[in-house]
Amino acid sequence: MEWIANPTVGDWLRERLDPDFPPMHGVVPQGFPAYARIFHPGFVHELPGRRMPTAEERVRMPADEVELLYRELVESTTTWGDAAAVFGTTMHPLAQWAGIVGAPGERDWIERVAPDGREFSSPAIGELDGDSLAALVSVLLRHTSTPDSGVAGLWEGRGGLLGFFGDLPSRGFYTVGDDDPNHRAMLARSLRDPFNNVFRKPTWQEGILSREISEGPRLELPNRAYVLFDAPPSAFADPEWVLDAPWRDRPAEAHGAPASAQSPGLLWPDDHAWVMVSEVDYDSTIVAGSAALVAAICAEPGLEALEIPSGADLSWNADEVNR
Repeated sequence: MEWIANPTVGDWLRERLDPDFPPMHGVVPQGFPAYARIFHPGFVHELPGRRMPTAEERVRMPADEVELLYRELVESTTTWGDAAAVFGTTMHPLAQWAGIVGAPGERDWIERVAPDGREFSSPAIGELDGDSLAALVSVLLRHTSTPDSGVAGLWEGRGGLLGFFGDLPSRGFYTVGDDDPNHRAMLARSLRDPFNNVFRKPTWQEGILSREISEGPRLELPNRAYVLFDAPPSAFADPEWVLDAPWRDRPAEAHGAPASAQSPGLLWPDDHAWVMVSEVDYDSTIVAGSAALVAAICAEPGLEALEIPSGADLSWNADEVNR
């Protein structure tokens, strides 16, 4: 995988987008025969033998009780269909998570305790988990003549991805204790400069990607800009693809985090037979392609996917069924 310094390889995609937002063609290209929506898994938290307290109830609990609660907590993933069955709502192609968990228009849809006492948490936003991505790509590869040649795009706004000029990094890493020299230096700066010296000159803050890439051209799409990489779609069929990704998060690994990398926000093969879009504000991934491809995706056992119409509204309040 190599950085693409000339983002004009994505011009064909821009020409198929409608700048009006939020209809899906602001981010998903028009002109394909069919579209599949892959629903990102939700999360379930449960306590063996008892009901999970709500987020508001946990705030009022003593700290030692909360700590004990989290030690007992069992976490698993869930499909949207299974969540709908628990909450007595309806799963359908244009469903939204808030409607699925019975909280349309309410504020507690991100973490909501079901009638059976389990807590259902909202899916990941803007990226597909590794297992789902591998399952999806295994289907995509059968519907392109160029499985080993394509383009992956990363949204420029992900924290820590790109370097920039500024006073502080875009993210920090939590360190326990005072023995860490970086922590001591931060405290010293805070004591000397509590109001932020307005005469301080911004300095280059390193990102995951190099300065050359960080300052390089992007693929400019309506409301979004992407850093592009020459990336064979076949590479993403292996869940271990993160180990070879140029955007592997090595700064986080240096602080003890496991190997990780942002999953592509855009992915397409050189023959443009399909496009995968994990839009940063969506809790689902959209694939535009042939009718046969969409049917295969929806039939894939490792995915929860449904066909959606061209021009579908996937905004947060678009679920007309679960009101």
